[in-house]
Amino acid sequence: MKNIVIFGAPGAGKGTQSDKMIEKYGFGHISTGDVLRAEIKNGTELGKTAKGYIDNGQLIPDELMIDILASVYDSFGKEHKGVIFDGFPRTIPQAEALKKMLSERGHKVAAMIELFVPEEELMKRLLLRGKESGRSDDNEETIKKRLNVYHTQTSPLIDWYEAEGIHHHVEGLGTIDEIFARIAKVIDNL
Repeated sequence: MKNIVIFGAPGAGKGTQSDKMIEKYGFGHISTGDVLRAEIKNGTELGKTAKGYIDNGQLIPDELMIDILASVYDSFGKEHKGVIFDGFPRTIPQAEALKKMLSERGHKVAAMIELFVPEEELMKRLLLRGKESGRSDDNEETIKKRLNVYHTQTSPLIDWYEAEGIHHHVEGLGTIDEIFARIAKVIDNL
């Protein structure tokens, strides 16, 4: 079982590369963004609460995210090939909570794969995605807030996973297939 945390700034290509990993390795996938967007779309209480945070470019509270995550993770059953955590953890307390949640099940994170993309490229990708998808959070002002939140609150995770001995830096520029080949090399060596 290879549980993977895919990591990178908004627009780094986490969703795209996760799809390729699912196809090749048969992993489950938990995208906190997708889970939250579904809750918002369905107008659930969680969705309404989450929308307030997201619209302000803020992160969802940890307890809320861990509860959602544990429930989705358990839905894959006990004998899955591994799960990709996409968009979580975003803070060190979340990383610690994820480690605890997995260890309670006798599981662990096998690798944290960091997709690194320069900021100007991220901005280009996100503005384009906003035009193509109509995602309300892909506008210049919100993108700047999200990148700022990423740099201040999320990037310390790189050092945390480095200390855990499972951080893998992957260059996120190039074609989708070139980037995926770099990721596959990491996974194949786990």
